[in-house]
Amino acid sequence: MGELTTNRAWDSGPNDGPSQYTRMILGTAAETTLISSVDASDETTSRRARSRTSTQQPAAQTTIDRFTLGQLMAADLIVLVAIPGALLLFSSAWGLPWAYLPIFAALVILFGLGEGLYRRAGDPSPAGTVAALARSTLLATGLVYIAAGNGMHVLAAARIFASSLAGLALLRRLRQMQWKRWRRQTESRKILIIGGGPVARSIAHALRNDPLRRSTVCGFVDDKLPLSPVVLGRIADLDWLARSEFIDEVIVALPNQPALARAAAEVAFRNHLDIRAVPDLPPGPWPDSGIDRIGEVPVVTLHREPILSAPLFFKRLLDIGGAAFGLALVSPLMALVALLIRLDSPGPVVYSAERTGAKGRRFRCHKFRSMVTDAELLKEKLRNRNQREGPIFKIDDDPRVTPIGRILRRYSLDELPQLWNVLRGEMSLVGPRPHPSDEVNHYELHQFRRLDVKPGITGLWQITARDCPSFELNMHLDLTYIENWSLRLDMHILASTVRVLFSPEGA
Repeated sequence: MGELTTNRAWDSGPNDGPSQYTRMILGTAAETTLISSVDASDETTSRRARSRTSTQQPAAQTTIDRFTLGQLMAADLIVLVAIPGALLLFSSAWGLPWAYLPIFAALVILFGLGEGLYRRAGDPSPAGTVAALARSTLLATGLVYIAAGNGMHVLAAARIFASSLAGLALLRRLRQMQWKRWRRQTESRKILIIGGGPVARSIAHALRNDPLRRSTVCGFVDDKLPLSPVVLGRIADLDWLARSEFIDEVIVALPNQPALARAAAEVAFRNHLDIRAVPDLPPGPWPDSGIDRIGEVPVVTLHREPILSAPLFFKRLLDIGGAAFGLALVSPLMALVALLIRLDSPGPVVYSAERTGAKGRRFRCHKFRSMVTDAELLKEKLRNRNQREGPIFKIDDDPRVTPIGRILRRYSLDELPQLWNVLRGEMSLVGPRPHPSDEVNHYELHQFRRLDVKPGITGLWQITARDCPSFELNMHLDLTYIENWSLRLDMHILASTVRVLFSPEGA
């Protein structure tokens, strides 16, 4: 693993930010709350401002990365080739000639680009989608019909138009359903607003009532207002808040306070957060200014953290495929293990405990039970025998471990049920091991970086320093993995894990 390096910027002082992969892996659902403390006077002011504004402000468009755009265009191409091709296989009189299939598909995509069909592809249900699909498909069908001449019947052209349009519309509908399901299962973006004045509260109110953006305003940071459940701290506390609250974005709402705004933006940039700010502008609607708006408040984007869409997509595919294949492969072994646990000692076969995952989210982690049923109660009595450094608890010859549990832990067979956690999206095949919540409560500030990503079944620590008692080395290896993450590294760790499993060591 000599090719791995640690980002030395982390060692530069207490103000260092978390890993650049803070949002590397999305997690599962979490209960969120929204800031709702908006003064009545702000509501009145906002209504009066809307009544004075005669020009309707354009809604901010949903941005899209190239990988997502490529996915949607590739899916459309498959539909546009598969449906006419299926008609042609059914009957040569029902479809267009094979030579025209790629031309037809390409024409629909090109006309779709002209219609702006992919301009807001990040939005699963933009207005006018079906009409744009119909126009693009109709134009492409008409051109192909003219080019084919007598080689294509008018009824065949009608069938191709209707079936292709239906297929594309169905694809959009399925994508919309998938998007809604993803919104229910994924945590919203956490936003911290710098400032606590009327502008800041207006932004919080607009975000709370925005039906398209699933975001959580965690609170305000202000140097002048007293601390409260919604005013979380001062600008000097932003480093701590960014890490402990797992903030994704800050919105700087400090009009006419350039020094404070700059200081807050610098801290946010150091912590790899998205940054938007309220600019000092003369009053007016300015519909063509290119400035986004949150409610009635204009904002500009100062910094946007890149998200590795394609690698993360393939990492998730690797997780799903690997977990599904693993469960199918080892299901007979899991049944045998379950039987042995049942015969060995009383209690449930599978032990589920609360663990802390990505961005501090809690989830139930599943393992084959390898200890007695009252192991948690005995843990505090054995605390003075802990052989690990730092907040982690582990001792050799743990009296809580059952006879069959020693074999399971020796070969890491007790971890097999966590493949189900991987399928659910709570864990990954590769990542830092999930720690119990009581151990996470003893983390120091810089150690919260370990929660930047999903926990994993195996990781860099498991294949390099499994028996080392040093928590600092454990943390160092986990952070090294985060900072050097790649699909190639994941594959290397998975391959090395197989080797470690067949050379049994203490777990």
